[in-house]
Order: sequence, then structure tokens, then C-alpha cells
Amino acid sequence: MKLGILGGSFNPVHNGHLFLAEKVLSVLNLDRIVFIPAFISPFKQDSGEMEINTQDRLEMLAAAISGDSRFAIDNCEIRREGVSYTVDTLRDIIARFLPSGKPVLIIGDDLTADFSRWKESETILQLADIAVARRVNSGKANYPFPHIVIENEVMNISSSDIRKKIREQDLNNGWRCLLPLKVRSIIEDRRLYGFKTAKPVYSAVKLADIIKIEETARETLTLDRFLHSRNTAVHASDLCRRFGIDPMAGYLAGIAHDLAKQTDNKLLLKICKSEGLRISHLEKKKPNLLHGKAAAVLLRDRFCIHNKDILDAVAFHTSGCENMEPLAKIIYIADKTESSRNIDPALRKMCATPQAAPLADLDDILLAVLERTIIKLKAKELNLSDDTLRLLNRVKGKV
Repeated sequence: MKLGILGGSFNPVHNGHLFLAEKVLSVLNLDRIVFIPAFISPFKQDSGEMEINTQDRLEMLAAAISGDSRFAIDNCEIRREGVSYTVDTLRDIIARFLPSGKPVLIIGDDLTADFSRWKESETILQLADIAVARRVNSGKANYPFPHIVIENEVMNISSSDIRKKIREQDLNNGWRCLLPLKVRSIIEDRRLYGFKTAKPVYSAVKLADIIKIEETARETLTLDRFLHSRNTAVHASDLCRRFGIDPMAGYLAGIAHDLAKQTDNKLLLKICKSEGLRISHLEKKKPNLLHGKAAAVLLRDRFCIHNKDILDAVAFHTSGCENMEPLAKIIYIADKTESSRNIDPALRKMCATPQAAPLADLDDILLAVLERTIIKLKAKELNLSDDTLRLLNRVKGKV
């Protein structure tokens, strides 16, 4: 096995690390690159950089390379504790990974000036081939030791800058685009590096959960159905912000609302019967109407989502119910008015921003959507759900 070794604090791992690993792997025709997070880097002993625990750094690294067998993680330096010296790591990795020939040690050109002062630097040169990647120098440079030059683009990304941007809480500084999405989710869910957000109305809504659910929707639904689900999620998130509800809860319910849409009718009936759920006469005739209730069961059992408002919003998005909470109303509205739907311009404007429709409250919008839905169903000579009619009468009494 032709092996590459990339060490660092990875605090946090970012797209620049992954770009470099991909570049070296390709240029040098390696079989695998091993990421080795330092316990304490000898270059950063006094920097105060290790402000989060090693488990968080390891989990972010694992999330960043998930599904890619060309990359591996080894926590030998963390297990050894103390200052992490490259020569010790090389001996350990060589003994356990048994590479064919010398492994390739990847370092940045910002570290080369002090290479002669590294612990047992001559031994390092005997144990490994050194690949120097550009981090500072955009042109060619000569280094006083045998090396391979990696002609990579210099990406202006650093972990320290990312940490600074997160601490500054500047929504316009663009730190999120510098990280893999799953790494960002760990930072936001765990409030790392001083990340803060407004206290949500609904608790325990994690970005990591949303990512898992969205991946499942993309893999199991048709492309058109998935795009509808994502449009619904985005629209629901906007409506939640408008009406003071946690937008992450809206996005989660929106992306999940059609998870069971393509489930077999017999299975839909079986799921709902096993849960003891009420099945209306119309739902018995058209079991596909049960897909919302089945999706709520899937959310609870497969994804461990137990927030009642989210589960109810998913369960009742098809026909509604008489006593809907605000989030359920929003998902019902978003499902029927998302951007790909062909709806009346006045209704679209009503569902848009407060500036576009300053006098419309949530029940005003819900009533308009219900009336449009009923007109559409009658025009197609389709049966109306009793739940939809009860919801209509309830909302009319409020507005």
C-alpha cells in the first residue's frame, strides 16, 4: 500500500485540508492518506488553539471523510498524549500500516524553514519521503532537504480564521462555506468555538438530524418529489421566521413530510393500523393519503424525532386536522404553496414576506390555502376529507 500521512490539529478540519489530501493522492498515485490529529502540536503549544476536546476534533474529521475509503484516521498522537512528535508517529504508523516503500509525509511550506529543528529530523528523512505543499509561497522555492513539490493551488483557508469568524458571530463572513456540511453541523449542534444562535422555540432540533433525513429523502424519493420536499422545507423555514417559530423545526418537518409518499398502500395501512391511528373512510379508499402519518412514524422510529409539534405537522399535512398547532399550519401551507406550485399570484404574495402582505396573519393565509385547495378538489370531482372541512370551519370561525 502506497501511504500518505497528513498531520495537523484539524481544529476544525476544513475544505483546504480535503483539497490538499485529494491533490496529493492523485498526483503521487497513493492508495490511502491517513489523517493524524495532534494531541498537542509542537508548533502550537502556547497558542491556546486546543480549545475543544479531542473527541470533537476526531468526530469532525470522521464526518468530513465519511464514505471515502481512500482516507483513514489514526488517533495515535491523541492516545500517546503530550506533545506530538512526527518521528514517533512515523515509527508507529509504519509498524502498524506496513506501507510498501516509504510513506509520504505531507507538510506545508510554512513549516519547512524550521524543519532542521524538528525532533530527529534526519531520522524523519530516512523514514519518509517529504511532500511539500504550498500554503504560503505561490512560486517555486528550494528547501534544504530531499522533497517532492506538490503544485497545488494556495487556498486562503485556515482553521484559526474559521474559529475567529465563528466567535465574531458575523453572519456575512462566510465561514460555513469553508467547511464540509457535516462538520458545520457538529459545530452548530454542539456550539463549538463560541457559536451562538437565537434560542429556538422548539428544542433539540439538530442540523445533523436534518442532514440525515434529507439524505434519506433524496435517496428514496423520485427527483421531482425530493425537489418538492426541499422547496417545502425552505418555504416552511421562511414562514417560521415570519411567525416566530424555530425555522430549523420548519425545515425538518418540510423535508420529512413526504418521506413515505412512495410507500406501498398495503404497507401504509399496516403501519397506521399497528400504531392504532384513526383511518378515515376516505383514507381506506385512498391509502396513499396516509403517507403523512406513516412518515411521522418513520421520523420517530428511525430518526428518533420525538418533538410532538414536528410529528403532528408531518402527520397532518395532507388533510389537516381541526386543532392544528402553528407549525402544522405552516407545513400544510408550505406543501401547497412552495415555489414550484402553480398558484394564484395573490396567494403567492400573501405567503411571501411580511412586507409583501403585512396584514396577513397565519390563519388568514391558512384560510386562503384551504379555500383554494377545496376549489381545486371540487373541480377535479375529488372527495373532500372531513378533517379538511372541519379545519376550514374552525379557521373561518377565527378569521
